[in-house]
Amino acid sequence: MTCALCPLPVHTQFATAELVGAIVEGGLDPAEDPGWAESGAGSREEYARWAGHLCGMTCLRMALGADAPPLFELRDGALKYGAYTEDVEGVIRGLVYTPFAEYVSEVYGREATVHRHLEVDEIPELLDAGRTVLASVHYGIRHPERPAPGRGGHLVLVTARTANGAGLHFHNPSGTDAGTRAAVLPTAEFERFFAGRGVSLGAAEVPGWGAGPEA
Repeated sequence: MTCALCPLPVHTQFATAELVGAIVEGGLDPAEDPGWAESGAGSREEYARWAGHLCGMTCLRMALGADAPPLFELRDGALKYGAYTEDVEGVIRGLVYTPFAEYVSEVYGREATVHRHLEVDEIPELLDAGRTVLASVHYGIRHPERPAPGRGGHLVLVTARTANGAGLHFHNPSGTDAGTRAAVLPTAEFERFFAGRGVSLGAAEVPGWGAGPEA
């Protein structure tokens, strides 16, 4: 699926988009996802263990465009660079921004900049320069009508600003329907969930995206 506002595909971090809501909000075991093999995971168990951690890889997959590798192939590359780690108890940690940026630059030729302190008002400037932004937000951003329960812990791909500069278009790997997978929010609303950090990627090879229509 692609977004009508830009040529980048819209992907979810769980293989069956229609089951994202049941998994992230309804308690469905990801191992029950019938599409798990499409992710490139080696087994149902590996898929169930990792898919919930791969919002960053899903953002990368969208940013790379239609010819991007499968999700778990991207995960494998990120592991080699140390962008994900596992502790002695097997707890998965990441995405670690600096090795992730090195991975994207060296393997996919896309210049990546880590922004440890990023103001929400700086994001449109990055977009206008032809960049996409992996922004750290709270996963509750899929329910903007509710109070923000926190900031950070989840990554979305910011793809464009609205034409009047007052809003942001973004793709959410854990969006539960079409409107939250390819979403738009006023900048002030986005900021309620935004942790003030992220990674921006150099211009995509596919041309023609930047400012979207006014929301």
